[in-house]
Amino acid sequence: MSQIYEIFGADAHAMTRALLEGADAARLLPAGADVALKPNLVLDAAPETGATTHAGVLSGTIEYLLDHGFRDICVMEGSWVGADTGRAFRAAGYEAVAERYGVPLYDLKRDKTRRVDTPLRPMDICRRALDAGCIINLPVLKGHCQTAMTCALKNCKGCLPDREKRRFHAEGLMEPIAALAAALRPKVRLTLVDSICGDLSFEEGGTPVPTGRMLLGTDPVQLDAYGCHLMGLDPAQVPCIGLAEAWGAGCAAWSEGDIVRLNRPTEASEYPAPSGTVASLTRRVQAREACSACYASLVRALYRAHGAGRDIAIGQGWKGVPFDGLGVGACCSCAREQVPGCPPSAEEILRVLAR
Repeated sequence: MSQIYEIFGADAHAMTRALLEGADAARLLPAGADVALKPNLVLDAAPETGATTHAGVLSGTIEYLLDHGFRDICVMEGSWVGADTGRAFRAAGYEAVAERYGVPLYDLKRDKTRRVDTPLRPMDICRRALDAGCIINLPVLKGHCQTAMTCALKNCKGCLPDREKRRFHAEGLMEPIAALAAALRPKVRLTLVDSICGDLSFEEGGTPVPTGRMLLGTDPVQLDAYGCHLMGLDPAQVPCIGLAEAWGAGCAAWSEGDIVRLNRPTEASEYPAPSGTVASLTRRVQAREACSACYASLVRALYRAHGAGRDIAIGQGWKGVPFDGLGVGACCSCAREQVPGCPPSAEEILRVLAR
């Protein structure tokens, strides 16, 4: 099985550099290949909304590639139907990054296409994606109102013309997403997941949950399965994962031994003031010096459980302090009931909440 590198923090640029160095990512790419970076810019929204890939992920990746001898680098994206990709580049701060490093930005809505056979049916895919020496996928791990979650697999949908995107939705998304991932698998050599503040439930953002986390891996199916674990979802709730695996896009299996953590979540910043949605979910939560990664796992679990029916303690301020309720994380070992882990996943918390 492939390895997944994980890092916690608040600086997207530094975290990206650390992940790429830690994984020795240059060896995973063809020497001297032209590299296309595919972020998630679904619409013109700032990354802080939980909808789009942080500009620091882009700059960190470009710097790493330049430092390791890659000179032909571009950024490509096609925002969702009805959105303007150019405006999305500006809203996410990409124009400044592109100018600083001399890297072009390409709007795939204006690209020509080529028909490609996939396990489902022939698809029209943008030529720039098909002709790239390799693709580095830069998705956001977030919720989605139709597919429950979106990460590595669904992010490839931006490599399509609008007419194909419409057809994907008419076909229910799951099968065509999986088929597209299988078709692009030889091109997508690396995936860097921005899970710094992905939205709870909507692709377009609005209810961000700061997690202070990023991931790196070579298998998009495995990364999506691990993303489900972090969000408190069973991969069966996201059928494109199993379909993509069946069609050869990767392997969904992972174990704790496959996760290479470069630091601990206590190095992440504390969570900022929550949104109204998060405040409602956490009204029975007593947080004391809680780090963002642990708190985000709790929020995601509460979202899946539609709130909590008990008092919950979380954070480093609870170390050694008795609590007559549920303690979340290793810091809350003196609680009457505890979800261990540093940080525990949403799936692990949800399992206890369901008792």
